[in-house]
Amino acid sequence: MKKVHLLILQAFIKPFLVTFCIVMFVLLMLFLFKYIDDLIGKGFEWYVILELIGYQCAVQLSMALPLSMLLSSIMTFGNLGESYELVAIKAAGVSLRKAMTPLFVLVGLFSMSSFLFSDYILPIVNLKMGSLLYDVRQKQADFLIKPGVFNNTIPGYAIRAKSKSEDGKTLYDLTIYDHKGGNASSNVMIAKEGFIYNSRDQKYMIIKLIDGVRYEDARVKNAKRYDPRQQFTRFHFKETEQKFDMEAFNFKRTDENLFKSHHQMMNIRQLKLKTDSNQIEMDSMHNSLVKEYNHYIYYNTPYYRQADIKPAQVDFNGDILAHTSEETKRNIINNALSQAQQITDINTNKLSDFKILKDKDIRYKIEYHRKFTLAVSCLLLFAIGAPLGAIIRKGGLGAPVVMAIIFFLIYHIIATVAEKSAKDGGLDPFWGMWMAIVVLSPLAAFLTYKSTTDSALFDVDQYKIKALSFFNWIKKRFLSLKQHF
Repeated sequence: MKKVHLLILQAFIKPFLVTFCIVMFVLLMLFLFKYIDDLIGKGFEWYVILELIGYQCAVQLSMALPLSMLLSSIMTFGNLGESYELVAIKAAGVSLRKAMTPLFVLVGLFSMSSFLFSDYILPIVNLKMGSLLYDVRQKQADFLIKPGVFNNTIPGYAIRAKSKSEDGKTLYDLTIYDHKGGNASSNVMIAKEGFIYNSRDQKYMIIKLIDGVRYEDARVKNAKRYDPRQQFTRFHFKETEQKFDMEAFNFKRTDENLFKSHHQMMNIRQLKLKTDSNQIEMDSMHNSLVKEYNHYIYYNTPYYRQADIKPAQVDFNGDILAHTSEETKRNIINNALSQAQQITDINTNKLSDFKILKDKDIRYKIEYHRKFTLAVSCLLLFAIGAPLGAIIRKGGLGAPVVMAIIFFLIYHIIATVAEKSAKDGGLDPFWGMWMAIVVLSPLAAFLTYKSTTDSALFDVDQYKIKALSFFNWIKKRFLSLKQHF
């Protein structure tokens, strides 16, 4: 390997690692901001949060890797151009294309690794991530009493405390409404103090009540007449315990096999099998519909399918119903309306099932092409970023970051809109997933050509000179026309 190649590799690796870590951190913060309400106040162990973050870091590689590839390539060749190292490399007889060869090999390895990652590892990560995130969102927040506010998180109870101790374990002037029977004021407990602790198996929360009274509605349900002597029962107590079932607050894991049928949890081989099976179901539904339609479209006559019998050729001018009697005409019209209504009912009943199968088919194909677009997008954005950095000749985090964000937004918007259209059925899944790459590939070729020919594509002074010469030409033409007239 030449020293020039080693120099460019060393100049590329450091910005790539830095930008990759920055992009991963930004995307991780966006994820935490999105699900902050589902994570805070639920009493998760630290390893659950860490596991969720680890899965998310693996999932967001599909966006972080292309963006960091684009940004680092712009920064690398921008720094080399700003310090005139590219000029020195060309003066030594090494063209820009040859100097970029080891980087293309390195980016190719990254792309191949991203393809293998998206096919073998990402489906497993999506399965783990999806099941864990589902359980995290389903878990209720920990039981928390705020002074002067009713807490309704425990099903069937409303608990209020006027104040509490600093550690939150002792409640003062406590009121507990038991409305499991449907009446919010049927059973009420009032106590001066209450001490909270959990059972040994952590399945129940127990409140030890001190010096209070319990009011119970002792009336018989569905009683035919009102008896005022049995309206309420009152119990005074010095000390008692109230037990609450905390099953809804416990963190339980769902069986991961329930999520395996999702398209994001499959590799290429599984997606092919699912696509073929789904297509067989769609063809079977189509054939069954055709058979049902034949009963209403074809005439039920034993001579219909006999090749030696030809239908009679009758020449009717105008309305064919005009040659029939009024009674026959009404029967024909009623029969046609009835058959049309039956066909409409068949279509309505089958339409929802067909839409589900069609949506699955689109999702499977989109996910199948996504495995390849991740790898190709890394090559494409590098092919845009490297010549773009050589053209702008600016290093650091100023102009390179702005240019990288602009081109990545163009790529991301095209990819997102096309994928959305494919999911809605407006585009074929192939074009929906490859649209951004097809649109931006000519741009990458154009920038590569401009960089190899030392074009000052983003030189503002050059455009100022051309604009000034254009205005001078217009001014001369105007003066010549004025003198002529």
